Amino acid sequence: MTKVSKAQVPVTVVPVLYRVDEAAAALRLSRSLVYELIRSGRLRTVRQGRRRLVPVSALADYVESMEGGAA
Repeated sequence: MTKVSKAQVPVTVVPVLYRVDEAAAALRLSRSLVYELIRSGRLRTVRQGRRRLVPVSALADYVESMEGGAA
């Protein structure tokens, strides 16, 4: 009996939460500026234990608010 193996298909996981440094990289901003946005309430975050995470939707909301202010 011949054993047939299934082909491994790479799975791409799309993040829904970013660490602050990842959010900073995505926005092309410094970490300190992202922390300032968080402190001022302009960028929403969630807490997981001691970690502060930025939802992808919060990044989209922030960019949208920037576009609205530029018009």
